[in-house]
Amino acid sequence: MAEEKQCVLVIVGADEYGRKELLAMTDGFRESTQSWREVLLDLKRRGLKQDPKLAIGDGALGFWTALREVFATTREQRCWVHKTMNVLNAMPKSVQPKAKGHLHDIWQAETTSKAKVAFDFFAETYGVKWDKAVAKLVKDRDALLTFYDYPAEHWKHVRTSNPIESTFATVRHRTRRSKGCLSRKTGLAMAFKLMMSAHKKWRKLDGQNRLPEIIEGIEFRDGIRQLHNAA
Repeated sequence: MAEEKQCVLVIVGADEYGRKELLAMTDGFRESTQSWREVLLDLKRRGLKQDPKLAIGDGALGFWTALREVFATTREQRCWVHKTMNVLNAMPKSVQPKAKGHLHDIWQAETTSKAKVAFDFFAETYGVKWDKAVAKLVKDRDALLTFYDYPAEHWKHVRTSNPIESTFATVRHRTRRSKGCLSRKTGLAMAFKLMMSAHKKWRKLDGQNRLPEIIEGIEFRDGIRQLHNAA
């Protein structure tokens, strides 16, 4: 069995005002439940009293397993950018452009019902020849469509973990160039400084006025607030 490489684990969150903040950065193993458990438990130790409303990430199994243990009520949204790449990588290059368009039809759909129709279409269209690719998609079906239960203004922020990925690309580039020249301590320090520099350019979440409603537990369906008549 190949040994898993050590990496930097990063968690970014948004507060009730829509401001994005770096919450945690440490070294560990991406697929290790123990590594992620330590990070999440440290968030609790530092004062995170309530479970986050939603977590967005790629398919790192260690993170999701640890999240369910530490923050049991937090809902899960899989990153569509990572999922699209994983599915397409399991298909021939000649098919990928068309398949990519059909994947976009799912997460760009206006409603959950339309997204499910597009989801089923993709599975039926490509499942016979490229069952492994479809299996990668189908296994996270519910977690890929969670965003529909949140305000439409937030969708572009929560469908993907790309805000972290784009920021961390600079960190990854710099650390690769310095490979072999950095100790654990100096490597983390450099990564932290680069992240804090990028933090200055992070935009607030759109629809900040919706965040108090999310915190209060108000229901949203297909991006629209649901008004319930009092009993």
